[in-house]
Amino acid sequence: MDLKVLTSTSRYLSRMGKIIEIRWHGRGGQGAVLASRILAKACFLEGKWTQAFPFFGAERRGAPVMAFSRISDEPIKLRSQIYSPDVLVFLDPMFLSMPSALEGFKEGGILVVNTERAPEEIKMEKASVIATVPATSIAVDLGLAVAGLPIPNTVMVGATIKATNLSSIDNVKQAIRELIKEPLRQLNEKAVELGFKRTKISYS
Repeated sequence: MDLKVLTSTSRYLSRMGKIIEIRWHGRGGQGAVLASRILAKACFLEGKWTQAFPFFGAERRGAPVMAFSRISDEPIKLRSQIYSPDVLVFLDPMFLSMPSALEGFKEGGILVVNTERAPEEIKMEKASVIATVPATSIAVDLGLAVAGLPIPNTVMVGATIKATNLSSIDNVKQAIRELIKEPLRQLNEKAVELGFKRTKISYS
């Protein structure tokens, strides 16, 4: 990782306290729940304490879905949903225009968005770090789709670790090997690599 990116991201995360709380917003079928588990497992392999769990509303394809990840250097006693996330990850750009998806976002937080737009084009006053990646396009190019719906989740995990430096790519790949079966395992490892490589980041 670029030294400027690493230093800047580490500075922002250091302001957030001992527990880093990540809220994932996706649509049913995009894999937000699995993404939260992959990141948590990767951070566990980094020697962290972690949690990952979902929240479902209307359980249908395309409906809004939330998932949560907590990462800490110490045991985590919290068991609630995440109401004030340090990191917001949007698997679909539609969440940028949904006030409910932005509720509780901490001042100085990190925003990671699946979009073709550059991070400088996204106006988010609370965010100190904005990262964007064309995750849907990458998923389509790799053939990661179910019933014609692209699955951008592992691309977004790659983008998230680039924006936060919470885990190495190697540990994310190991998490994928433990959580995803063949024949999709290698495609998802490639998705993480491309997500990391193609993520663009801006700092305020």
